[in-house]
Amino acid sequence: MKNIQMVDLFSQYEKIQPEVDKAVLEVMRSSAFINGPEVKNFQLALEKYLDVNHVIPCANGTDALQVAMMALGLKPGDEVITATFTFVATAEVIALLGLTPVLVDVDPDTFLIDPVQVAKAITPKTKAIVPVHLFGQCANMDEIMAIAKENNLYVIEDNAQAIGADYLHKDGKKAKAGTIGHVGTTSFFPSKNLGCYGDGGAIFTNDDALAAKIRKVVNHGMDRRYYHDEIGVNSRLDSIQAAILNRKLPLLDSYNAARQSAADYYDKAFANHPKLITPIRAKHSTHVFHQYTLKLVDVNREALISFLNEKGIPAMIYYPVALHMQEAYQDERYKEGHFPVTEGLVSQVISLPMHTELAENQLDFIKESLLTFVNQ
Repeated sequence: MKNIQMVDLFSQYEKIQPEVDKAVLEVMRSSAFINGPEVKNFQLALEKYLDVNHVIPCANGTDALQVAMMALGLKPGDEVITATFTFVATAEVIALLGLTPVLVDVDPDTFLIDPVQVAKAITPKTKAIVPVHLFGQCANMDEIMAIAKENNLYVIEDNAQAIGADYLHKDGKKAKAGTIGHVGTTSFFPSKNLGCYGDGGAIFTNDDALAAKIRKVVNHGMDRRYYHDEIGVNSRLDSIQAAILNRKLPLLDSYNAARQSAADYYDKAFANHPKLITPIRAKHSTHVFHQYTLKLVDVNREALISFLNEKGIPAMIYYPVALHMQEAYQDERYKEGHFPVTEGLVSQVISLPMHTELAENQLDFIKESLLTFVNQ
């Protein structure tokens, strides 16, 4: 049995090595390292895949969120609502721009932002909502968009973990994650479902005027060279990373299917176990399992992780500290106990190995090892 990894990027690369190596060498020979043809080709291919009018590639997923907020014209003091159970980047860019992060709790089953709590958090200063499509499935976008419309708010989808997921609207129509709000963002960090071999990100929108502004913001505020119409940043997806993504995008659905197959195995292995709560799949979204995250009941999590590690099985905690309890985001508005769902989750969750290359013998070993510990 091969060594088990949390994410096995090398084995995935081996399967596409000839195509990727050739693409990278072609960029090297062309010397078109910035905004080369591969970037444009990737933009067009991702627009087609997502069925969205505009994709604007950028340097990473954090920049994507920041640029989206800059392009929407959010100003210091404006309030932006997001979940307290998420990776720090979601709130980080809000704070960096001098905006005010307003944190809310999540649904206890799906771990996704709770629309009821979003509605309660709105004030006259609120200007935007950032739903996070956590671990691979979509937040309840019908409810969030209705709240946003009623209160004249922008919606910025943080889609770093759910690219390729399908959202099912109440009227039966489908849309890809990240294409429902006013603007969507994603990351191509190597471990993502669609990952490059460095940093990368993108912004999506169907709004022509907003897309034009985003394109300026990512390029120093320029439309024409040396003419700066906006305050901008330097955030571009380089051609080598675009070339890699061009070879991987046609495989994204198969990658997601492989993750879903591994998740199905875990679900069956741990079904109805009194100490293990398997991920709840939202009715309104497919789940592409960026992470496979269990909730533990009356299990010593640290001892379990040590036990698994001793057997060569990695396990991670996403996330051990809620945003409102992080030192950098201490705020007199939020005290311990303020978000009971999230504060429960951070002490309960554990994520198992999840990637496209998991073999059945690896899954068997993970299952047997975990059950050995929780059944003792």
